[in-house]
Amino acid sequence: MPRSSARPRWIVLAVFGIATLLGGLSLAYGGALALSLALAFPAAESWLPGANVTREEVQIPFGGRTLTADLYRSGHPRGTIVLVHGLSTAGRRQPDLARLARLLARHGPLALVPQFDSLAAFKLDGHEVAAIVAALDYAAGVARPVAVAGFSFGAGPALLAAAERSDVRLAGSFGGYADLRAVVEYVTTGAGAEPYNRWKLLQLLAGLVGDASDRVELEAIARARLANPFEDTSRREAELGPNGRAVLALVHNRRADAVKALLAGLSADAHASLDRLSPLSAMPRLRGRALIAHGRADSSIPYTESVRLGEAAGSQAVILMTFHHTGPLSLTEIMRSGLSDGWKLVGLADALLSGRGR
Repeated sequence: MPRSSARPRWIVLAVFGIATLLGGLSLAYGGALALSLALAFPAAESWLPGANVTREEVQIPFGGRTLTADLYRSGHPRGTIVLVHGLSTAGRRQPDLARLARLLARHGPLALVPQFDSLAAFKLDGHEVAAIVAALDYAAGVARPVAVAGFSFGAGPALLAAAERSDVRLAGSFGGYADLRAVVEYVTTGAGAEPYNRWKLLQLLAGLVGDASDRVELEAIARARLANPFEDTSRREAELGPNGRAVLALVHNRRADAVKALLAGLSADAHASLDRLSPLSAMPRLRGRALIAHGRADSSIPYTESVRLGEAAGSQAVILMTFHHTGPLSLTEIMRSGLSDGWKLVGLADALLSGRGR
């Protein structure tokens, strides 16, 4: 057969094969395929299928006050998933998180996204756990089954809250941590850590200091350095007491071999808070399935923290080679080596939509 007439036939066969494969994937995974495509390629959201979604602001009773949350819903929801944001001033309206909530609601569950003012202020004080439990109570009254997924520093409280309940079908951690002490070491001494995260860490650790005056000074120093990394804060630093100086020395440190001794210098209250806010020991208590994922190129929390979480839960973390802390590296990277990540992303999307973990 002449080469010129054979080539079009092979092209037709190839196109038919790809179409058959995509059709099979669509039948097998349905909304998960559309969700994963939209997550990897945000521009694809507008032309992918899915139900119309509405967003409603709701108030959740919590400890004598209320917790504000956004509830995303479509016409026929299947269960509810609570999404917990990380350290972001935008809180529940952080664009990537709001887009994820909208995408999830288009293809299955209701998405409930509470506002955590502490996390929006780069703080973590432990009250988030009780607030998430209250959000799960509310979610159970709206549509069952319930699931929870936390992102970055919001993943720790989400996992801790899930461990307190017996009705959470799936507990997810995306870019989360196992032990805050390991994050401290990575942010202060890791070669790949971003300098900006050092001052976010100071803001977070300031909330663990028992002395009120030291806490106020540390928070002021953190705010100043976050606004301008070159700000001279020496006058405020000189006014710190022993507990405040111990935290500041830990954050200023850049030597891995000094971390252990500097951690030992923290107050007993600070150590108790680090233990209480680290979810590693809670993983075996999860009644539902654990879904753990992390970007290999994360410069805020090392991906090895998710590996530890997966091992503690008796599962395996999904490590995405073309993702950083908040999403894909670039279209070029995804096209170059993202085939494996694409398949992993479909699996993650399917688990989120169906409530099945790994």
